[in-house]
Amino acid sequence: MKTGFWGLSASAAVIAAVAGVAALQAQPAQAPADTILTNGKIITVDDRFSVRQAVAVRGDRIVAVGTNAEINRLAGPNTRRIDLGGKAVVPGMIDNHAHIMEEGKIWLQELRLDGVTTRKAALDMIRAKATSIKPGEWVYVLGGFTPDQFSDNKTDFTKAELDAVAPNNPVQLQFTRCCTYVNSKTVEALKLDTRSEPWIKKDGAGKATGYIEVEGADVISRERPAAPKDQYEPGNMMLMRDMNKAGLTTVGGPCPRDDADAYRKWATEGRTTLRFYCNISAPARNPMQADATITQIPQIKKALYQGGPMFDVYIYGEHLYQPVGDNMVAVQATAKPEDFTQWGRIARELAKNGMPVNQHATLTGSIDGILDQIEQIDKEYPVKNLRWSLIHLDQLNATQMERMKKLGMYAGVQPRSTIMGGIFHRVHGQSADNTPPFKTIQDSGLRWGLGTDAFEVNQYRPFQTLAFAVTGKMVGGDVVNKQTISREDALIAHTRNNAFFVFQEDNLGSIAPGKFADMVVLDRDYLTIPADQIKDIQPVMTLVGGKVVWDAAVR
Repeated sequence: MKTGFWGLSASAAVIAAVAGVAALQAQPAQAPADTILTNGKIITVDDRFSVRQAVAVRGDRIVAVGTNAEINRLAGPNTRRIDLGGKAVVPGMIDNHAHIMEEGKIWLQELRLDGVTTRKAALDMIRAKATSIKPGEWVYVLGGFTPDQFSDNKTDFTKAELDAVAPNNPVQLQFTRCCTYVNSKTVEALKLDTRSEPWIKKDGAGKATGYIEVEGADVISRERPAAPKDQYEPGNMMLMRDMNKAGLTTVGGPCPRDDADAYRKWATEGRTTLRFYCNISAPARNPMQADATITQIPQIKKALYQGGPMFDVYIYGEHLYQPVGDNMVAVQATAKPEDFTQWGRIARELAKNGMPVNQHATLTGSIDGILDQIEQIDKEYPVKNLRWSLIHLDQLNATQMERMKKLGMYAGVQPRSTIMGGIFHRVHGQSADNTPPFKTIQDSGLRWGLGTDAFEVNQYRPFQTLAFAVTGKMVGGDVVNKQTISREDALIAHTRNNAFFVFQEDNLGSIAPGKFADMVVLDRDYLTIPADQIKDIQPVMTLVGGKVVWDAAVR
């Protein structure tokens, strides 16, 4: 049984909770609950997917789940009582992979179009942003949207229409890994008319059209002025609040070292409202760097599991060897055999050191190349109990799932088709109907979790993700996935399974005695509303460790 670094093992926690309930029932005044939530529909997502009426919290953990009468007996004179009025409650949503720390740097400056349903509204938002800042300052959107989401016009943005709404400000609209749209002020600021890079699309007169190919996205971002450093801390604090507002309570993902130090400090000070579990690595882009990475692995191992309940470093990833990484809109994987060999050298050292791993893998060829290496490593250093996982997995197939199961591996699925379903079909044709293959994964018995890979290549809202898994409809309403699953299986993947994915199954993922009191109160019932309304669910209250971190009634 796994024991947390800051808490009890699952069995010990449950025993303690049950004993605590018995003691409270005998002497309720001695140890009352701090908070009780009653008159609700508590969707526990426990092993039996049971539904209860009420829940009690003491400190940062759940002490009991049951009927109104059972939970009311645990209240004392100072217990906070929350009458749910029949509302549904689910465990705090866990995103198994999102780029929170990169986004926190720009959250106060970037404009986000997640969930915007019309092109007119998007253009109005760009105009409003431009008028709120000084002439010459940038308006930028770095992913999380697609023109396919607009009901009134799904075509590419043009330089002329961006000029009309932001005539005095450079504009950069990045459509995931497809392309970037810019206006005349951006062309002027970056001198795109006079540059010859092939990613700059030009007209017959040699002038930049405002359409930037995917290879130019990072160039534009590097040349755009950086966000002010004094906005870093308040931006991250606002980002966490906005994630709580969306129903997120825990996120796994990459953490650059400087950002990790800041989050660790804030967590120690009790200022974080979002649990964050980091994956770290030593970057390697060529064989010489791979050599250096291998020498660093024993030291990196010492950084794992040194944190607390709000922040920790738990796994090595998401890239072991960068050339193996692939672009999901490429026709096929482009990594060479020697790239996979270098990847295998690093992976072997990680297995030798008994370290957990997750690895970016998107296209069929990349997944096969990585699994070939792992199967060879497994003969010398078995990976079965190391919790190795592949993430993204847009083109994962049934044969690959069986290979992963035999190796004792896990799947982190971040359905970028929620945003990119249209472009996936334009690139990959009918096979994109299985991107990702939710039903095949669910039926395979492979343990898997559901996330987003926000913020650049996907939107971040968990109920939009759940809706996509259940309906197959991307933002904008087009059906782009025919591998849908039940709403119960989707919710399990976004909560209980993800708790396992971030090594916190004893502490998170379900509403059960002994677990952290991370819960989301919903404005409608996830289990009974029409499936097309799942995307529209709004949290009215979010609790993390028993503390209310989002309350729609308190603006």
